[in-house]
Amino acid sequence: MMGLPRFAPPKGGDAAGRVRSPNLFVANCGPAVGVSHDVIKAVFGRFGEVKGVYAADESGARTIVCYSEETSAESAAEALNGLPCPELNGRSLHIRYSVLQPSSPVKVNDSVHVALDASVLNIPGLHLMHEFVSAEEEQELLTAVDDRPWNNLAKRRVQHYGYEFCYEIRNVDTKKHLGELPSFLSCVLERISSLPDIDTSLNLHVDQLTVNEYPIGVGLAPHIDTHSAFEGFIFSLSLAGPCIMEFRRYSEGAWLIDNISTAEARDDCPDHTNYVRKAIYLPARSMLLLSGEARYAWHHYIPHHKIDFVGEKVIKRSPRRVSFTLRRVRHGPCECGFPQYCDSQR
Repeated sequence: MMGLPRFAPPKGGDAAGRVRSPNLFVANCGPAVGVSHDVIKAVFGRFGEVKGVYAADESGARTIVCYSEETSAESAAEALNGLPCPELNGRSLHIRYSVLQPSSPVKVNDSVHVALDASVLNIPGLHLMHEFVSAEEEQELLTAVDDRPWNNLAKRRVQHYGYEFCYEIRNVDTKKHLGELPSFLSCVLERISSLPDIDTSLNLHVDQLTVNEYPIGVGLAPHIDTHSAFEGFIFSLSLAGPCIMEFRRYSEGAWLIDNISTAEARDDCPDHTNYVRKAIYLPARSMLLLSGEARYAWHHYIPHHKIDFVGEKVIKRSPRRVSFTLRRVRHGPCECGFPQYCDSQR
């Protein structure tokens, strides 16, 4: 919730937080339980002017309601705390007072607009195709991978086809071919091969598939897919749930993770301020294509969140998100044109 006000229980209050304040912490109330912030504002607005409604945390089920006057908060707490609320389908609310915390310095890069269309980001080589597969095809793909064994990493599960990606060395062994890509992928491969007007110079043949399963709240550390391991483009199909993907281009050379498994064990990666930061919303069943500059020069990153803020909407992530990442294994030297971001040049 970067850039939003921060609240906490008042100091000196009892266990119920009974110290008067114009701000209320409201549990069992929020987008995750089907109650929008507009509805919350209307319900609590009966007791006085509401200055703002904010997510209290990443659950999506707890909310902060801020009044202009302390007396309004007191009236609302007395009328609604612990009682069924008719305007909220009889939902019982649990309310305590809350106080605004001093804000810490906010870095320029702490907030970023989340685009819905790749063209808005103006990153060469970045394309997003909505509804790339149907809901029925999505379920068939999920069933197919769930019928096959998973490998466990620190925070997620993976499957590899064609070639295995070795996270310890961040590369593939081209001498160890696992076989052709599975038949359940045929509808995706056929659609990729017939994509119109993206980049006629691209050879759309792929020979490696990595399937990642992300539990709710688990993201992916900022990284560039290893230049020496894969050539050309990257396709990433999002299934089962949405997420936000951020892109970072560093102004002074590249920042490369030496050990991806170590980086994934942390909640996030070291703070680097000299970069341009952009973000896009990836809905379920969408296909993301990274080629050229987007693939070779921009780090991509999935924040470790349980909810995402997209414009004025709060979107709760699904219990799982599954991505199909399709690539072509490199068999020759890298000629990407971005040597400062290339592991083979270091």
